[in-house]
Amino acid sequence: MDSIIWPTAGISFGGDYNPEQWTPDVWAEDVTLMREAGVNLVSIGMFAWGLIEVDEGEFDFGWLDQVIDLLHTNGIAVDLGTPTASPPAWFFAKYPEARVINREGVPMGFGSRGMASHSSPAYREAIARIAGSLAARYADHPAVMMWHIHNEFGVPAGEDYSPASARAFRTWLQVRYSTLDALNRAWGTAVWSQTYRSWDHINPPALAPSVVNPSQRLDFARFTDERLRECFSIEKDAIRTHSDKPITTNFMTNQSWNADLWKWAELVDVVSDDHYLDSNDPEAEIGLSIAADLNRSLGSGKPWILMEHSTSAVNWQERNVAKRPGEMARNSLAHVARGADSVLFFQWRAARYGQEKFHSTMLPHGGTATAKWREVVHLGQNVADLAEVKGSTVRADVAVLWDFESMWAQGLEWRPSVDHTAPERTRAWYEGLWRDGVTVDFAHPSHDLSGYKMVIAPAQYMLSVADAENLNRYVEGGGTLIVSYFSATVDEFDAVHDGGFLAPLRPALGVAVEEFLPLREGQTGEVRFQGAGLSTDVWHEHLRLEGAEALAEYTSGPGVGLPAVTRHAHGSGIGWYVSARLDVAGIRAILTEAYLDADVEPSRPPVGVEVVTRHGNDAMYTFAINHSDFPADVPVTGTDLLSGDAVETSLKLDAGSVAVVATPIHN
Repeated sequence: MDSIIWPTAGISFGGDYNPEQWTPDVWAEDVTLMREAGVNLVSIGMFAWGLIEVDEGEFDFGWLDQVIDLLHTNGIAVDLGTPTASPPAWFFAKYPEARVINREGVPMGFGSRGMASHSSPAYREAIARIAGSLAARYADHPAVMMWHIHNEFGVPAGEDYSPASARAFRTWLQVRYSTLDALNRAWGTAVWSQTYRSWDHINPPALAPSVVNPSQRLDFARFTDERLRECFSIEKDAIRTHSDKPITTNFMTNQSWNADLWKWAELVDVVSDDHYLDSNDPEAEIGLSIAADLNRSLGSGKPWILMEHSTSAVNWQERNVAKRPGEMARNSLAHVARGADSVLFFQWRAARYGQEKFHSTMLPHGGTATAKWREVVHLGQNVADLAEVKGSTVRADVAVLWDFESMWAQGLEWRPSVDHTAPERTRAWYEGLWRDGVTVDFAHPSHDLSGYKMVIAPAQYMLSVADAENLNRYVEGGGTLIVSYFSATVDEFDAVHDGGFLAPLRPALGVAVEEFLPLREGQTGEVRFQGAGLSTDVWHEHLRLEGAEALAEYTSGPGVGLPAVTRHAHGSGIGWYVSARLDVAGIRAILTEAYLDADVEPSRPPVGVEVVTRHGNDAMYTFAINHSDFPADVPVTGTDLLSGDAVETSLKLDAGSVAVVATPIHN
């Protein structure tokens, strides 16, 4: 769909609702309290398979009819889920072969969720049946405004090593490679005597005495992602037979790495995401911003749905830290600032039973007498006050490359240093931009990048020759490209590039990598850049200049005396290469100079203050979110939509507070 009918008139507010856990008298209380809180959208049905299809082909819709009618009567729209993430007991009793088998060869038992094999014929038949039956019954119900397929595909079980998966994997490989000779070349099977003479000899890369072929592991990850997308499409096709309303599924952007969300985004009508703060991260708001920007980018800049987040503590982390007063509002409105047109939570009412009973909710165990409930009601009013923001967009001059397949490949065993990971480097470079007040999009290296002044590749370990040529053309055409270490190392088969490390980007960067120089655990080094010492750890490289200018050199550590940071003019643009792991302060020092090449103007807000602008037809909306313990001034004028106050010279932002300033556009 090029455009969708949004499920609510204003920004959507609500969350997951599981009425099947409660009696009808509680349902009546729920909708009354939902109205008090300003709820206008709930997701239902995601885990109710056993209560809808009580036995194979035998359905009981009575209770669901009653709930949907009750919600509609109270003006609450429904995002109707298909419950296929959690098949019922009768299904596994009839089809035990449909259980997931893990990499160790252990069949997964019942009593959890996500435990069905994505390659099981019985499972695929069953998901088509229940999705089609739900759509046939509720396609024309006025409350049902959207369809929600499955729940967090690939979580907790993604890869499946069952016999059904093995058969499907062989078929997938035959389609991908056509011949065994082609497969043997792509996987480099001459290493360790792995050459295949029969398709039947190929199995999923189960646990082995030593490291399994990384090319095989990478292909199995691709296969798994494709099989999960096929399951989504089976359900989508079953729904489309009866309904043309928008269809989505909830991603776990920046939290689950087993799905190529660029490909998934092509299948959904609107991107939606579940995001939970990392309790171990004292500045988790930065990870939140990464997820939000990535969601917006996956949807090509269109508004997206925050399908789940938490009012306070989550249930499944080792230390489920509660949110402090005001943190829920800051988190929620930070998502809106970066393009979400919804604020939805897991879940509405706290469960008394089961695995998620300690998960925070909109209506806590303590009920309406709690401070959390009062915060929820206040947030609902704030969201209602932002109705005019709905549909506005976020613009960015800088793109950060994000390639799921490259991350899969880099995350496999026997890389030069266990201390280097793609998520860490991506976070570090993003954090430098975040602290400088530079709004970014994320992009894949194959995308058209010509609209960006600057592109950063923080961890592009795997890069095809075609994608490298795209980046070279970007620089040649006038762009500024910054590439961090251990990039363009292998091709799409996880084979080192012909010509060596970084070879396909040498036109843009003018430098070659002779050798990786990883540091020992705890070892540090220094890079001298513009007279200042920049701290390094984990990684150095031995660079050879091939036209580039050395802007920094190593003054200590294994790379001492060698170039560390280079700059190269290529065509009308500039290519930067950073061969060391710098901390965020060092990254910001590099960015300060690269901004000049790219004509990017960082706003550099006060420390701990996040400032993002959404652009509408008649106004700009500046979201100012103070994550710090100190008041701050933000240079913006207009009207604060949350307080109604005029902002005449600058915004006085209290510690921990949020403002959304509307500034009219004079055409």
